Amino acid sequence: MKAEKFEDLLVWQFARELTVEIYRLFEHSKKYYYMDQINRASLSIMNNIAEGFEMRSNKDFRQFLFFAKGSSGEVRSMLHIAKDLNFIDEDQCTKLLNSSIEISKMISGLISKI
Repeated sequence: MKAEKFEDLLVWQFARELTVEIYRLFEHSKKYYYMDQINRASLSIMNNIAEGFEMRSNKDFRQFLFFAKGSSGEVRSMLHIAKDLNFIDEDQCTKLLNSSIEISKMISGLISKI
């Protein structure tokens, strides 16, 4: 089934779930700069997927998918630091890392189909 809107894309739905999880996990963090950066990076994944889809050009969509993939890497990097600094525990980190890795793989699959 071809997606008619970005909300139909499973990868966007998963990215949205990841963003909500990250926002909730860090919403009471006193580390404002860290919290702001990881929130923006997670939001960037889903927003770049949406923005690229709405361009209605395969070339533009592909470009924005690469941006989303980069943001997914940024989220993973920040999760490692969050664990190292005891902002989150091992289980929280592993769960979010796995989600981010899965999203990145889905983005790669979508890129290869365009």
